[in-house]
This record gives sequence, C-alpha cells and structure tokens, in this order.
Amino acid sequence: MNIKFYGTSTCSDCKHSRKILDEHGVQYDYISLEENEDAAAEVVKMNGGYMSTPTIIFPNGKVLVEPTKDELM
Repeated sequence: MNIKFYGTSTCSDCKHSRKILDEHGVQYDYISLEENEDAAAEVVKMNGGYMSTPTIIFPNGKVLVEPTKDELM
C-alpha cells in the first residue's frame, strides 16, 4: 500500500511536498482533488469541513495536513 497524496495543481504546498517526496524516492499515489469529487469530499470530511491540501495519508494511518519540510522528513 502506497502513501495517498491528495492535492491540487494550483497548490504551492502540494508542489513543494511532492518535490520533497520525489527527491527522496518516496512512492505515493497522487489523487487530484480537481478531478475526483469523491476524494475532495473525503478530504473535506477528514479536515473538519476544510479543503486542506496537501492531505497525505500513510499506510499506518498517520495523516499529515499541509506538512512542513521537517514533518515530511
């Protein structure tokens, strides 16, 4: 099971987080909230009614929302 990465193409935090993961060879499934309405509704539900991106879910169930570089490391 890979990391699930929920984001949008216009989100600068998403671009930054994806760059960090890519630089470290971390495999993840990118889920575009612009293209997947069900995923967007799931993210809003997970984040107390907010469309917070990126929302990253790890296989162990840990969730990071708008993580800093240190949190991703």
